[in-house]
Amino acid sequence: MTDKRLILVSNDDGYNAKGIKSLVEWASRYGYVYCVAPAEHQSGKSSAITIDTPLRATTVEKTDSYTIIKVNGTPTDCAKLALNSLLPRRPDLLLSGINHGYNAGNSVIYSGTMGVVFEGCFQKVPSVGFSFSEFAPDADFAVCEPVVCSVIEKVLAQSLPTGIGLNVNIPNVDGGVKGVKITVAAQGRWVEEFEKRVDPFGRDYYWITGHFENDDADNAAADFYNLERGYATITPCTPEQTHLPSLEFLRKVFE
Repeated sequence: MTDKRLILVSNDDGYNAKGIKSLVEWASRYGYVYCVAPAEHQSGKSSAITIDTPLRATTVEKTDSYTIIKVNGTPTDCAKLALNSLLPRRPDLLLSGINHGYNAGNSVIYSGTMGVVFEGCFQKVPSVGFSFSEFAPDADFAVCEPVVCSVIEKVLAQSLPTGIGLNVNIPNVDGGVKGVKITVAAQGRWVEEFEKRVDPFGRDYYWITGHFENDDADNAAADFYNLERGYATITPCTPEQTHLPSLEFLRKVFE
């Protein structure tokens, strides 16, 4: 393993999800893979971390190509623990996914898949998140392989700007995707997000639901526009929390 590239893989669907199994298989062609992923489904956790429960890392499988470790924590817990304690050295590449369902538009803010990517960005490791249009646990990820492998090869060859991660979304298209487009994240919002229900004891509870209202449906530069037309999309993302264009305006107002 010492002569191979080291690749860290994680996700938010859990270590046993079909998407991450495909990603581990394909990534192992390019280096030795450490798959450090949640023991349970952790979608929607964003960059949440566990601060009130001890984390436990359990090795599930170890081969000449990969090591799979499950962690009783969030996706970001997995990335942090791997980068700081579990890996033998700094990885050459961090990959997250393949998520069951898109992480397109501004839904990225909620995404555990992209939470992993942002942690990689903080640690200055080239980082890429992959998501597939299909939510089904037994979805066929074969259509993703050419896109995933092409992105891995290009990032390993060219690296990425420091602090920038890639959000890659792949549609399920018969015959394969039409190509790859570099896009912006579609702007929009989730509406009607909570359905009120009543439990067997007569108590109210709420179940998250709703739909994404796309404000960029006609924007040819946006990810959803191109995904709907059969293209895979790559959107550069950053965990940077400062809106630089507003600084001068705010200085005039508040200083």
